[in-house]
Amino acid sequence: MANVVVVGAQFGDEGKAKVTDLLSRNADVVVRYQGGANAGHTVVVDGDTYKFHLIPSGVLYSGTMCILGPGMVIDPNAFTKELDALMKRGLDDSMLRVSATAHVTMPYHLMIDAAEEDSRGSQKIGTTKRGIGPTYADKCARIGVRVEDLLDPEVLKAKLDYLVPRKNVLLEKLYNLPALDPKEVFDTYIEHGRKMSKYVCDTSAIIFQLIQQRKNILFEGAQGTLLDLDHGSYPYVTSSSPSAGGACIGAGVGPTMIDRVIGVSKAFMTRVGEGPFPSEQFGEVGDQLRQIGKAWAEVGVTTGRPRRCGWFDAVLGRYSVRINGLDCLAITKLDVLDEFDEIKVCVAYRDPKTNEIYNDLPSIAGSFQRMEPVYATFAGWNKSTSECRSYRDLPVAAQRYLNFIQEQLDVPVAIVSVGQKRDQTIVIEDPIHGPKRVLTRTNTFSV
Repeated sequence: MANVVVVGAQFGDEGKAKVTDLLSRNADVVVRYQGGANAGHTVVVDGDTYKFHLIPSGVLYSGTMCILGPGMVIDPNAFTKELDALMKRGLDDSMLRVSATAHVTMPYHLMIDAAEEDSRGSQKIGTTKRGIGPTYADKCARIGVRVEDLLDPEVLKAKLDYLVPRKNVLLEKLYNLPALDPKEVFDTYIEHGRKMSKYVCDTSAIIFQLIQQRKNILFEGAQGTLLDLDHGSYPYVTSSSPSAGGACIGAGVGPTMIDRVIGVSKAFMTRVGEGPFPSEQFGEVGDQLRQIGKAWAEVGVTTGRPRRCGWFDAVLGRYSVRINGLDCLAITKLDVLDEFDEIKVCVAYRDPKTNEIYNDLPSIAGSFQRMEPVYATFAGWNKSTSECRSYRDLPVAAQRYLNFIQEQLDVPVAIVSVGQKRDQTIVIEDPIHGPKRVLTRTNTFSV
């Protein structure tokens, strides 16, 4: 038995869905614990591509319970569309559960999110405009609509009679947008509640019961550690906690129930939207990282925006290890580096203002913005890794690269992905039942 958290160890888009899909084979339950329709996960099975936004990718396995936890914010319209599309492809919804206490993304959230982002001009933060931030804001302000409210007409009507007129003031006076009709919103969302009612329950109680039965539970986060509301590159972050600690709150379980934490990182690094990115590459290298291989074209699943690309950042990697308490790493998209003659890893930062060297992430946002990378350089392997199925099959230069990453982060690499397909995966160590990580030292690169 193992209760495992899978987290993104970078800026999101690390390939968590493929790792979750791999681990879901032995999971009884997959729990999504935060975020909403701003997430985008892609899984390729037997040549078929599945894109997920709200529903855990564990739904691809018959008999695996998939839970949308109380820490999520759920757009019922997006949920229904995604579920209908999956069911048309023959997937079963009988094991799908939705937390009664998850918050609901309402139409005014979508409108305010888009209008606010557009109004920021050069100060925009790169939101997906899916209403996530405003939904979490209402949750914190204690005026949010929860899934259970969609099942109670009296409660929903009372909330909307209070909320919609107040949101209309913002929409009309601040953003010059049309007002919403409370009755129209009520009718639409009562219907959403009717469609969702068969899935709604106390998911925290179910998870606790299954833990007592010693079932295997996989906790799946969206986005990545550096987009965490508290520990990410604020304000260029999401509105929830993708880091491992968020799994407990977002799923409704105690921290003593978590056995292992697996961090997912690309063999390089990408970021969608605004914010600091010290190892970002422009010109030919950045284009090659983004475009190489048709299957791996680097665009956001949710927004379609081109991803900013750069070299692997060990400074951010060490930070992610610390914040999440990672036991091991899953390195994805190693095959993207197959054609590079030279590969770099950012091992430290240099502040051009003071010439000071940082081996750890600066805590002051302003200084992080101006950091310059200090690189270690490696010879590429110029050989395809896509057919490799064991660690010893990898070119020696690729092994050397992976060894350097795990030495820098002081965490073993347990999984290596060398392509989108399920079987293009190398399992070096059992990520579920492997040894617990013991911190031995802090690895830094001497400059």
